[in-house]
Amino acid sequence: MSDSAADIDVESASGVVAPKLPGGATLPFPPTPSASVAGRTLQESTYAQRVTPPRLHEDSPNIVIVLIDDAGPGLPTTFGGEVRTNLLKQALVMYHANKRQGTVRTKRRGEVAGSTRKMYRQKGTGQARTGGIRNPIKKGGGHAKQRLPKDWRQAMPKKMRRLARDSAILSKIQSNEIRVVDEIKLPQPKTKEVAKLFKALGIDRSVLVALPQHDAQVERSARNIQKTQMTTVAQLNAWDILNKKTLLTTKAGIEQILA
Repeated sequence: MSDSAADIDVESASGVVAPKLPGGATLPFPPTPSASVAGRTLQESTYAQRVTPPRLHEDSPNIVIVLIDDAGPGLPTTFGGEVRTNLLKQALVMYHANKRQGTVRTKRRGEVAGSTRKMYRQKGTGQARTGGIRNPIKKGGGHAKQRLPKDWRQAMPKKMRRLARDSAILSKIQSNEIRVVDEIKLPQPKTKEVAKLFKALGIDRSVLVALPQHDAQVERSARNIQKTQMTTVAQLNAWDILNKKTLLTTKAGIEQILA
């Protein structure tokens, strides 16, 4: 949150508004035909509707929300063109596999303590024939199928990981599960302010907050809220995005992704 958040001017009854950007520029709705997607900027490549939720308190500045609509012709091109479900599945399997420790270790019969002497003679006892006390069917014996440490890690090329991230973001946009604000600034750590912000943005379930860079004030304020994960835009990945219901970031964060 910042005092620099712009006020909103409504230009038409359709609900589409043109915000005042720094320097007096306005965000075109829809983008002009001459706007190029190659620049990959939020203003030129997407339709966006900006609305202002209620103030958190009397002294707080306006929080300006950018609601991205996937109706814009440049948006699919910007975030990979389409949601690649097969690539997302491959990425999720990789991230899930990379979380496995693979440190399991059991002992075979040659590694457990105990004698190798045959417990009793083969015939004439009336009992089932058996060997040493360390065989797998005895209590405390070795494992018949020993489990050894294994590296479960998988790898994907950087371009595939980034494309999977873009597909995850595009899926959030299409399902209206993304919130983009001008910026998030707090004068001091206060969980109550972040909780009010989430309520104003309609976030009532799990949320991934992606900041352009680390902000100790915001991170300390949000870390006590249940089902809230903090990260930076540079660390965004498909696993974290899809693992949370809502993605919350800033306009600078979106432009950093599109850069």
